[in-house]
Amino acid sequence: MHMNILLVSPRTPDTFWSFSHVMRLVGRKSAFPPLGLLTVGAMLPRAWSLRLVDLNVRPLADADIRWADAVFLSAMIVHEPSAREVMARANALGKPVVAGGPLFTTGAERFPEAACCVVGEAEDIMPALVADLSAGRLRARYQAPERPDVTKTPLPRWDLINVHDYVTMSVQFSRGCPFDCEFCDITAVYGRVPRVKTPEQVIAELDAVLAAGWTGAIFIVDDNFIGNRARAKTLLRAMIAWRRERRAAMNFTTEASMNLVDDPELLDLMVRAGFKNVFIGIESPQEESLKECRKVQNTRRDLVAAVRQVHNSGIQVMAGFIVGFDSDREGIFEQQRRFIQEAGVVTAMVGLLTALPGTRLFTRLTAEGRMVGRSTGNNLDAVLNFVPTLDPAVLTEGYRRLVKDLYAPRAYYQRALSFLRDYRPAGPRSRPHMGDMLAFLRSLWVMGVAEPGRREFWKFLCRSWVSHRGAFAEAVELAIRGYHFRAVADRL
Repeated sequence: MHMNILLVSPRTPDTFWSFSHVMRLVGRKSAFPPLGLLTVGAMLPRAWSLRLVDLNVRPLADADIRWADAVFLSAMIVHEPSAREVMARANALGKPVVAGGPLFTTGAERFPEAACCVVGEAEDIMPALVADLSAGRLRARYQAPERPDVTKTPLPRWDLINVHDYVTMSVQFSRGCPFDCEFCDITAVYGRVPRVKTPEQVIAELDAVLAAGWTGAIFIVDDNFIGNRARAKTLLRAMIAWRRERRAAMNFTTEASMNLVDDPELLDLMVRAGFKNVFIGIESPQEESLKECRKVQNTRRDLVAAVRQVHNSGIQVMAGFIVGFDSDREGIFEQQRRFIQEAGVVTAMVGLLTALPGTRLFTRLTAEGRMVGRSTGNNLDAVLNFVPTLDPAVLTEGYRRLVKDLYAPRAYYQRALSFLRDYRPAGPRSRPHMGDMLAFLRSLWVMGVAEPGRREFWKFLCRSWVSHRGAFAEAVELAIRGYHFRAVADRL
């Protein structure tokens, strides 16, 4: 039976990761494409008609919903308000909603408005779901019997979007993480044994992105790219050969753990493959807090030296930080600020601790009677969903002040200059595009003329040109990225 399927990606609110405030500077509509939906689309029958609407790119029209026989919605926790709006509109027009993603995997019972919820990963569920949808007997819930073999995951349907609406493309190599941080829901959703695709699969996905007309940056969206270090090295060697054969010029960003610095060969392979940024969860400079949350990979090491080691290699560290651990005291805010400035972590994403459903933190705090609400999934919401050991007013006000201090123009540009002093450009360089030049010219007007912080912006550009000319492109990118973070901090 032929069907029309509408795939909807909800609107992402203003967060660190949305990069919404720089879209007008870089001439794009959204930071990242909805990779999950593009992959789900590839699991549906090729004979079916598919339409994808990313609400971060364009509005959802009633005509889109009326066209569809069913609406497929994929969301993370942060997307809940937008997801509920989409479900309400679909229901009002009599269209069933098939809902999946982390929001529904950890909270399906809270969404009776969905005709059915997919709990877990989709690969092993889709055959039954497709058969039931075709027969008109959709069940209320489809739950993955086990974690699927990702070597059977199909190529995403890149034809469903215009890749040039986005700043960065997305590719996935692995799912899961071998570590078990108390606050993290990755192991609850994807497990502690990383499941990896073959190098041939990943290379095929990279070729598909190239075939779609993409030549810019690619985010390898793994929970921990080096969760299986041996397999990561095999992939990296294949990527190095692929770059040489295809003469590919894009760079890569990914997420990894701090034990990256313990393997010089791995770090070198990442540089040679074209990785320019890596997001690392540092969380806290305080050893007691790291032990409390079982962030064992960060303990018993000089974290400032570790960050500088990555910078020296030619890769920039973007990092996550958390305040609100039970062992945190009032001095934690100044400790965090000093560490971030000293280490030169320019992109420092600081959030209040939140207890996500399915985590060991959620279980512990529930047993202790300390849970008071649900997480919004947005680390910029200065709202606690549990009772902390610090006075709540002290914690939330200290958090706000910390973020504002970090992204004030002078502090931000000082941190960027610290990074540039440690940074050693290495590995393949991406080719500049006309869009890069236009973004630079727009930034000169917006940050250099129209907005506050002009003086610090020009001082930073001049110092970068004089002292770090070989990394001037990186300096400009940091200035543009900082504009977003400053706007985000201003709303706290």
